[in-house]
Amino acid sequence: METGIKDFARPVEASAITELLPAPPRVLALGEPTHGEDTLLDLRNTLFRQLVEEEGYRTIALESDCLRALTVDAYVTAGEGSLDAVMKRGFSHDWGVSQANRELVSWLRDFNANRPADDHVRFAGMDGPLEITGAESPRQALTGLHDYLAAHVDTDLLPCAPDRLDDLLGADAPWTNQAAMTDPSQSIGRTPETRELRLLADDMVTLLETQAPHLAAVSSPDDRSRAHLYGRTAVGLLRYHSWMADTSPARMARLLATRDEMMAGNLLALASRGPVLVHAHNSHLQRDKSAMRMWGHAKVEWWSAGALVSTRLGDQYAYLATALGTMRHQGVHAPPPNTVEGILHALPEPQCVIDAAQLNAAARHIAAVPRVSPYFGYAPLDPSHLPRIDGVVYVKDVPHD
Repeated sequence: METGIKDFARPVEASAITELLPAPPRVLALGEPTHGEDTLLDLRNTLFRQLVEEEGYRTIALESDCLRALTVDAYVTAGEGSLDAVMKRGFSHDWGVSQANRELVSWLRDFNANRPADDHVRFAGMDGPLEITGAESPRQALTGLHDYLAAHVDTDLLPCAPDRLDDLLGADAPWTNQAAMTDPSQSIGRTPETRELRLLADDMVTLLETQAPHLAAVSSPDDRSRAHLYGRTAVGLLRYHSWMADTSPARMARLLATRDEMMAGNLLALASRGPVLVHAHNSHLQRDKSAMRMWGHAKVEWWSAGALVSTRLGDQYAYLATALGTMRHQGVHAPPPNTVEGILHALPEPQCVIDAAQLNAAARHIAAVPRVSPYFGYAPLDPSHLPRIDGVVYVKDVPHD
């Protein structure tokens, strides 16, 4: 074969992934180039099951609301609730309707059912309570943090009473007003009440840190972890809402960067308790700067969660990008031969794992160019990113589910 990579194509299985890496990473990230395709999610499920069973990973994080994910974690670890209810309430972005996600949650529950708690696989969301069209109220995060602190520290140390939080938060509808995403004047992110909430959130997070020795003595690791999650989420959401009210040219870049910073904070917190498997869009996991165009804006660039985590963890962060050949139901047909996907499409295997360094050599040999997608929901692999990718998972065809 002209590209010289056929000898480096491996079946998509855990051993092929681990052989690409010099040592087991703290965070092993698998990206996808498009959302909502169960073919890619089924592949994720197979890989993650093998990595759990063969490599000992005990946390799986998805690109979903970190607070809603607490419901999923309670189900897979303790059997709380029903599977139907968990799929309805435990995911954001409408991910709960995915059959592949349902199968993953069901498998996690079965895997944990007869194991001791310290050997359970935990489920987490890496994303904030955000959607592309807006953000949630910080009520759950702020009140959850306040309740935890009120139960364990002297009342005099609390920066406010719970009634004050309720007064400042007001109704949820103004927080979740989707029109604010495209019209900053409709955001409440910079009202006097919201500015005070930001100060109170900062004071509560500081109290959480300054009382750490006491809190470690009087509460469980899970309770402290959840309190820190509430703190990160409250601060991040209030910051996000503030930027929604901004009218400067940097508004969208700030929003996207704030979202990925929240993701990075969640991943680093999860990694502090053990190795993590994470699945999200390539643009949230890559080491290179991310870019996108939306709502008529010029190209917006920001550093992804993967870039931020990689900077902190170094070689303890590993990133595999998923690339695809065809997705005909979305108008994505066979890739041009002078693209990364074109090189991979010439391989006989319907799915394979490739060492990114070898693929980069092949791409440089033919001066590969970025593929242009006719479908806005699919982001092809940029050949310039290959030097900072650990491996590529290729799926030749993504059929209509």
